[in-house]
Amino acid sequence: MDVILKENVENLGRMGEVVKVRPGYARNYLIPKGFALEASKKNVKALEHEKRIIQERARKLLLEAEDLAARVSEVTLRFQAKAGEEEKLFGSVTAKDVAQALEEKGYAVDRRKVQLEEPIKKLGTYQVPVKVAPDVTATVTVEVVAESESQ
Repeated sequence: MDVILKENVENLGRMGEVVKVRPGYARNYLIPKGFALEASKKNVKALEHEKRIIQERARKLLLEAEDLAARVSEVTLRFQAKAGEEEKLFGSVTAKDVAQALEEKGYAVDRRKVQLEEPIKKLGTYQVPVKVAPDVTATVTVEVVAESESQ
């Protein structure tokens, strides 16, 4: 079944593209959620007219994402944790922790967008990539310090 994407759908396509998907995926997920509409002759003609509007909206979203990425890249998150010998943490700093700290600073970021390959388990300073949009990634500085240092 061919559908026209109204939104960017990860691992499928971008706004305005006509893609072939399984009928159940289109009927049960893409169309009800408003991510796509059926690629009938009428809708394809309407797409040609709306393509300029979609491209303008995509350009605005990209500019907003780049602006957000620039602001997020300036943020430094500081985590205090108990540490043992060789600066190993009792526990770890995870993507969820980074996402919560960003949210406390006013940047709503889904924890799945924080691209931390594995939890941080040692003291130090780390550069953590955060995927703000499909093509835009910001880098957040994460400092992990021992609790006794700050007191």
